[in-house]
Amino acid sequence: MTQAKTALIIGASRGLGLGLVQQLHADGWQVTASVRSQAGVEALQALPGVKIEQLDINDGAQVSALQQRLQGQVFDLLFINAGVSGPAHQSVEQATIEEIGQLFFTNAIAPIRLAQRFAPQVKSASGVLAFMSSVLGSVAIPEGNNMALYKASKAALNSMTNSFVCELEDSGLTVLSLHPGWVKTDMGGEGAPLDVQTSCKGLVEQINKQAGQGGHRFIDYQGTSIPW
Repeated sequence: MTQAKTALIIGASRGLGLGLVQQLHADGWQVTASVRSQAGVEALQALPGVKIEQLDINDGAQVSALQQRLQGQVFDLLFINAGVSGPAHQSVEQATIEEIGQLFFTNAIAPIRLAQRFAPQVKSASGVLAFMSSVLGSVAIPEGNNMALYKASKAALNSMTNSFVCELEDSGLTVLSLHPGWVKTDMGGEGAPLDVQTSCKGLVEQINKQAGQGGHRFIDYQGTSIPW
């Protein structure tokens, strides 16, 4: 029998993170899923075999502790989904240092710091390191002015990911910056045209398709390339 693929999903208690775990689990993957708190963890507990780890991605001590607990494990997929939308006002004029600091640290700095720790545990020739980006992170597309701060944080994530990939040299690892589409989640709102299941099915299809190709690509859940 073929050995089941393994995945580590960061930020999986709800929305797209939970949807990814559900899709991978249905496809026969062995999944380790991280949650920031125990709130809403029941949906993950309902999936037999899914291993649940507690992690606040912004807490360096917790990242180190998770690294120790998962030492020696190798993954086919590391998907860093954790992120925040930032202050509701999304206003440069109203934004405080604390609001901007939390937004950019959570969305752009913490994901890269975690990737630096765990990338060596992703299979270099066939594995995938994925970041949950957004089409709003494209500086080439003049949209999303009503989400200006969030948009800037995702552009920063894309830039930080590019720098990180340069440090990987010739590892062969496939790195994906993924846009899930506009999805009905707490962040996307009820007016979004996509449901979580459709988006996550597409994201997993792209992960399987891109695995082993190496390099870094910015694509959506249907495989369409997005300009940086």
